[in-house]
Amino acid sequence: MNWLDPLLKLDIANPPVTTIAWVLSLGAVIFLLARRPSPRWLITATVGISAGLLLSALTWFLTVRVFNLFGVGLGTVTYVWFGAACAASGLALVNLWKTKPLRRSLAAASVLLFAATGALGINASFGLDRTLGALLGINTLPQIALTPPETPSAGGLRPNPAARPLWQTWTPPADLPATGSTGSQVIPNTLSGFTSRPAGIYLPPAALVPNAPALPLVILLMGQPGNPDPEYVATSLDKEAARHGGLAPIVVVADQLGDPTIDPLCLDSAKFGNAETFLTRDVVNWASANLNVIQDHRYWTIAGYSNGGQCAISLAAKHPDIWSNVLDISGEAFPGSEITAQSLSDVFNGNQAAYDAEKPVTLLSAHRLPGDFAIFTVGSLDPGIAAGQRTVAAAAQNAGITTIYHEIPNADHLVSALAGGLDFGFDALFPRLGLAAPPHA
Repeated sequence: MNWLDPLLKLDIANPPVTTIAWVLSLGAVIFLLARRPSPRWLITATVGISAGLLLSALTWFLTVRVFNLFGVGLGTVTYVWFGAACAASGLALVNLWKTKPLRRSLAAASVLLFAATGALGINASFGLDRTLGALLGINTLPQIALTPPETPSAGGLRPNPAARPLWQTWTPPADLPATGSTGSQVIPNTLSGFTSRPAGIYLPPAALVPNAPALPLVILLMGQPGNPDPEYVATSLDKEAARHGGLAPIVVVADQLGDPTIDPLCLDSAKFGNAETFLTRDVVNWASANLNVIQDHRYWTIAGYSNGGQCAISLAAKHPDIWSNVLDISGEAFPGSEITAQSLSDVFNGNQAAYDAEKPVTLLSAHRLPGDFAIFTVGSLDPGIAAGQRTVAAAAQNAGITTIYHEIPNADHLVSALAGGLDFGFDALFPRLGLAAPPHA
């Protein structure tokens, strides 16, 4: 598949790909309109365009307003692109009748062009899948080169090598790389049997030098649908590392979905497999054994975005022995919040009490975690998710967790919320993880 790599790595969210598609589509629209003017053609073209717009409005009404298939609003830009693609396709379809073969062929090809251009426009507005491979869910990252950590001591854990925080003891070497490194890694499902996609790995600059220090560990879970892509966390942490002598956490972007069209709710279930065991045992054990991370779990963080945000706070509440820190970015209020009836049936066999027991507010009410630290972020333009985040943040605070709630200005539920949440969250976490001086220092 090597010959496909350049195509799969093609940037489809920015020029020149988007510009070329838009120019070609505009040219196609002009060509399809350019017929001998007559009242009949004017009416025919108007009917075709109107039918396309009507179809787009009906699709929006059914998928968003009636069935709420996406759980959140898709944004004005998405609706505009979808409406434009449908309207242009309607114009192309009315060019298939009573026209010459060349025009019919070009009209048929234009339908595919308009669909592709609309998809590119919508994808660019979301900003989450920047390459064709990411959009198709195909991993294009090479397997990352790892430096094996020191042999674990008896009991399987290495002691924290530094009694003092790293920001006080670390001296960046002259050959420190300017940025970190990303790649992928298949994590064995030895204990869970859960089928996952390759995890994304981020190694900060300080991890790439000889005699690298043990660093904090972050396990990050992305949204659904989505990919275990380390690009966004790498962008955020490279900025932090540049301000802190190359120091940043090592990150494993684990796959909690397996199939991006399915939501296992980060739980073990007969239908979707043992996602929770995979994350809490297989991923954790692999990271501990293969990455040069601090073994003191006070320096371990579970983070997540959207679907992954809900997973993060739920897993932290259930497994405080593994994670002491949480970064919940635009997290859902509870597992399967956008498909409650389906989740109740598929995962809990209709047992509402069992479903309620897995909700973050319920989990947090059963614990006192005064040593833990949690950050909740949400876009200021995402009121539905914000309401849930405030509720869960209050429950975390009531459980004794030191809690920060922050709204990202002018951010929605998409890439602006993800990027803003990562930046704010890690800025707050760095002192906690020993990578920066406390604010009062």
